[in-house]
Amino acid sequence: MQEKVDVLIIGSGASGAAVAWSLAETKMRILCLEQGDWVKPTEYPTNGRDWEARQFTDFNASPNRRARPTDYPVNDDNSPIKVLNFNGVGGSTILYAAHFPRLHPSDFRVRTLDGVADDWPVDYKTLEPFFAENDRMMGVSGLAGDPAYPAHQPPMAPLPLGKSGTRFAQALNKLGWHWWPSDTTLATTDYDGRARCINLAHCMYGCAQGAKASTDITYWPAAIRAGVELRTRCRVREITTGENGMATGAIYYDADGAEHFQPAEVVIVACNGVGTPRLLLNSKSERFPNGLANSSGLVGKNLMFHPYAQIYGYAEEPLDGNHGPPLCLWSHEFYETDKSRGFVRGYSYQLGRGIGTITEAISSTAAGRLPWGDDHHAAYRRLMNHRIGMSAICEDLPEEHNRVTLDPVLKDSNGIPSPKIDYTISENSHRMLDHGIARAREILAAAGATDIGVERPILFGGWHLLGTARMGDDPTRSVVNGWGRSHDVKNLFIVDGSIFVTSGGVNPTSTIQALALYIADSIKQRLATLFD
Repeated sequence: MQEKVDVLIIGSGASGAAVAWSLAETKMRILCLEQGDWVKPTEYPTNGRDWEARQFTDFNASPNRRARPTDYPVNDDNSPIKVLNFNGVGGSTILYAAHFPRLHPSDFRVRTLDGVADDWPVDYKTLEPFFAENDRMMGVSGLAGDPAYPAHQPPMAPLPLGKSGTRFAQALNKLGWHWWPSDTTLATTDYDGRARCINLAHCMYGCAQGAKASTDITYWPAAIRAGVELRTRCRVREITTGENGMATGAIYYDADGAEHFQPAEVVIVACNGVGTPRLLLNSKSERFPNGLANSSGLVGKNLMFHPYAQIYGYAEEPLDGNHGPPLCLWSHEFYETDKSRGFVRGYSYQLGRGIGTITEAISSTAAGRLPWGDDHHAAYRRLMNHRIGMSAICEDLPEEHNRVTLDPVLKDSNGIPSPKIDYTISENSHRMLDHGIARAREILAAAGATDIGVERPILFGGWHLLGTARMGDDPTRSVVNGWGRSHDVKNLFIVDGSIFVTSGGVNPTSTIQALALYIADSIKQRLATLFD
């Protein structure tokens, strides 16, 4: 048995890193268990010429395709959207696109505004100082003044729009629709020990330049200097509880498969919207026969993914191609509810640059645009560096039948039952996708693009894993309270995307981290009465 710690954090990704850093100032003994390894920047695919090819193998975003020893398999056969994640120090921030919007103020009040889902127990104003703190820690680049949001000031100037972004901006101006340079966690100047972005377009395969803010190079160095211990290759099987119903620690396997028990006074779970319900459901006991913290029966339910549609076309003249970050601006023109569109809530557009040479060849061959034979090379020249593309990211409303359960057969390499995904896209989301694709065709036409292609939904688009241990004031309708503490287990906290009540129509990482910082601050403010 290991020596007891004050705080045990499970997971070192976006939220686990943030909560570890924030709590470090208390001088408590804090330990984080991470099932993956540190990933050396020298091992990133982008150090070699085969960087695109490796997105299909050992750096694939799907754990089922990647199949590293540190991964666990996911049965997502019963879902039109496949789960994507990364297991390692920094979690999925290693491979994310660094697109960094916040949820809108309206996202926290959807029941009040639109009569669907539920209102959150926190609001945008409450999280505002934590958004700002996280922007500083992660190093956000952007442009103040976006009319889609309350005023905020990113620490760095925005990314350049490039040829593709400028063309999109001009098209949206023609249509009279909102656009703004994206907030990103890509450094546009040297920032806090990180080198600035040099526009290599390698963002989603690990940024060897260090310009992209993954938490292994932002929060973790500061947390470790402050005394937090980070222990890697530790796969947690279950959280244990005592006779009084309080969490006592966790059982985990090390890299050699040896079993250990780590006792703790407080347990914080930061394993994402699939990994967290998996862990809670695996943590059964006589007192918690249906899984830990599950008196509501909602652990694993209300899974939200964000259905994506990708829409793209080709311009006559060469554009950015495989240069610059993949995403450069956004449009929130259709974000808020307009019932005349035939659906509630809304979506945002991510507008980007081109794709790489190998990806273009594979994509265009599959779509029938790139024939074999005499015209192959001429056709490829008309495609490569001419693509201009965008994605519609649609709000996914919570539905209990969309869920994570434990697979009765599939297990990881330590014999721990794997998660099973049951998910369908709602009729509301389908109508939203229809609208998003139709408007995207208008934008691309205004941008001078032809030969329009659509992928709907993006099959490997399950980056955003949300809602499976939702927060709320009513213990019968939620898993944790308004500051992340389990209703059932007074020393158990959850800080990742599983606590989302609704999904919004934007990437969630900024909000996940702001929530983690808010929960850490709530813990610090209540240390004397934490378990009351």
